[in-house]
Amino acid sequence: MRTGAKIATGVVGAAIVGAAGLGAYNLVDAVADGGSGTRTEAAPVKTGPPSGSETEKTARDFLAAWAAGDMRKAAELTDNAEAATAALTGYRENAHVEKVEFKQGAATGAKVPFSVTAEVVLGKQRSTWTYDSSLAVARGRTSGRPLVDWQPTVVHPELTAGRTLRTDSAPAQVTAVDRDGTELNVTDHPSLASVLPELRKRFGEKAGGEPSVEVRLEGAPAGGASPGAGGQAKALHVVSKGKPGKLRTTLSAAVQRAAEAAVSRHSDASVVAVKPSTGEILAIANAKKTEFNPALSGQTAPGSTMKVVTAAMLLEQGKASPGKPLPCPKNATYGMTFHNVEQSENPGATFAQDFAASCNTAFISLADQVPDGALAAEARDVFGLGLEWKSGIPTSDGKVPADSGAGKAAALIGQGRVQMSPLNMASVAATVRTGSFHQPYLVDPALDGRELARAPRALSPAAARDLRSMMRLTAVSGTGARAMAGLDGEIGAKTGSAEVDGQTSPNGWFTAYRGDVAAAAVVPQGGHGGDSAGPVVAAVLRAG
Repeated sequence: MRTGAKIATGVVGAAIVGAAGLGAYNLVDAVADGGSGTRTEAAPVKTGPPSGSETEKTARDFLAAWAAGDMRKAAELTDNAEAATAALTGYRENAHVEKVEFKQGAATGAKVPFSVTAEVVLGKQRSTWTYDSSLAVARGRTSGRPLVDWQPTVVHPELTAGRTLRTDSAPAQVTAVDRDGTELNVTDHPSLASVLPELRKRFGEKAGGEPSVEVRLEGAPAGGASPGAGGQAKALHVVSKGKPGKLRTTLSAAVQRAAEAAVSRHSDASVVAVKPSTGEILAIANAKKTEFNPALSGQTAPGSTMKVVTAAMLLEQGKASPGKPLPCPKNATYGMTFHNVEQSENPGATFAQDFAASCNTAFISLADQVPDGALAAEARDVFGLGLEWKSGIPTSDGKVPADSGAGKAAALIGQGRVQMSPLNMASVAATVRTGSFHQPYLVDPALDGRELARAPRALSPAAARDLRSMMRLTAVSGTGARAMAGLDGEIGAKTGSAEVDGQTSPNGWFTAYRGDVAAAAVVPQGGHGGDSAGPVVAAVLRAG
């Protein structure tokens, strides 16, 4: 018998032709030559778009399995079971959806809209979350079955690749107020844009607030764009609103306004003011409004403002005194050659005059008379620099490495590896004003039980007296006189210009005090500190 020429008895040959465009199912049985068995040929898969009934049934079955919590069954009705399983499981476990119901709409082609009613439960908090979504049905390329074309947007229209849904407690809302009870906001005080969220995060509940519970969209979507403004997670649904608390800070709204106005005159500038008698931070301002806060966390060379710490060390070790002669030559060598600004010199200068004129070479000339670790010890043990400050928000606490050779000499004039922020240098001036270190803080440590850093010892009374007289000389007739003009009372100042590799102009620094207010500022590439940073500090001292 010729195979396929006739249908053998008992063997059925059938051909079922489907609707146009859907292909055909064919079953062909044949008897092999000389044999008595049969062979079944695999039927070709169905092709073309799903029919309307297939689309509606696939969507209905998928949503029913999802609603029943059968994630495996639901995922198998998609063209990417692995991704679907992960997303649907995350919806239940991470978004804490305890129960979900769907209402399927009429299909438009391959697209099926549906509404979602989800019961979100986190602890004792429960809420109903409703939204609309949609899915599309496509035919499987290998199976020919109608399947849900899996996309994360099936779960929620804003859920795209790289993002996740999570239900969690949001930081308690906080109304931050200044030391006198005046509300602080970003509109009036734009430099606090990075500070207020941190306060909310750290002190919300301790300030009497109750956290809200939200369903949030987290993670960066494919392409690197942020999921919400400022890169923050986006709230899609509020399960419970929570209750705001009131947080009293040490800031002064009046001083803060003056600081904001002062830095706004520069494209880049930062300033901090503190209360010397307590360490309370009165103002924090930056010209550049970014998430990074250089006023608190900057780490750059402070230039000659560091001579305040160096002078304290030299006075306490008896290496210098205000009236003792200490020539100021054009150049001095210790591991490398150092010079003064504009190649100035004063062969008949005293130590106080060197300080007031900010003579680099006079300080360098004493490098061989002090041990390698002496400046680092003075900075740490008297001025609290490098200790673990607990201000209530993240800060940089200053770095003064114990160097030798040229590194030691450079550190004496605030160069080399010395790194400071305006907060650090405001604290340095404050320590001179009172004679002892009071760690700066923004929120009363009693609120959360923080233990403030304590310096091992105070300045010796004689060194404190001499240093205040030298800072006053600088403010009245030295390099700080122009900026400090018109300020009366107990005043003192120190200027600085810090050279930075790759910059055409040095960073301008200035630190000073007046009464019970101390402040420090830096103006990157500002040149001479007295001319650039000085007016910023003076404006803050006037307001204080």
